[in-house]
Amino acid sequence: MTLTGLLLFSAVYATAVFSPGPGVAALVARVLARGLRGAPAFIAGFLAGDLVWFTVAATGLALLAQTFAIVFLVAKYAGAAYLLYLAWKLWTAPAEVGEIAAAASDRPLRLFFASLSLTLGNPKPIIFFLAILPTVVDLTRLQPSGFVEIAAFMTVILSGILGGYALAAAYARRLFTSRRAIRAVNCGTGVVMAGAAVAIATR
Repeated sequence: MTLTGLLLFSAVYATAVFSPGPGVAALVARVLARGLRGAPAFIAGFLAGDLVWFTVAATGLALLAQTFAIVFLVAKYAGAAYLLYLAWKLWTAPAEVGEIAAAASDRPLRLFFASLSLTLGNPKPIIFFLAILPTVVDLTRLQPSGFVEIAAFMTVILSGILGGYALAAAYARRLFTSRRAIRAVNCGTGVVMAGAAVAIATR
């Protein structure tokens, strides 16, 4: 791809990633409640989901994706269900000052597949890659080298933006030091997480 084409794609993709949605809400809520533990795996799942949809769009598999719509529907509800589980864990978590002991919900593989499922079933990335991307990138002329370049830019952009969200949430988390404040954060982030699950499941 030309540098101009890559920069145009990067600007559009960065805007899409930066705009708040259920995924960003889930990430911020989780970091506020649990800290940065597991955040890289959570972000990696979002990236993997975006790369899947980019591959579907770039290889002309959009029609095939519609054929297997039931698979993405299952992934959507599985991701939403796991978010609800995380929301319940946050709501019932003890208001402990200091580091929270690692829980089963902190396991990187679980977090990775949770965010991957959310992305595969979230209308936001689906619309971006199957409807908006073709207006920005001529997919009919996309060479393997261009595919790799775009994938590399996606990795840097998404990791940077979501990593920034996570760091900002982690910094804000330090402000809550009393048990009462921690309890409020746990309950509030649990509600946000549940809201993100409902938003994804009902779209």
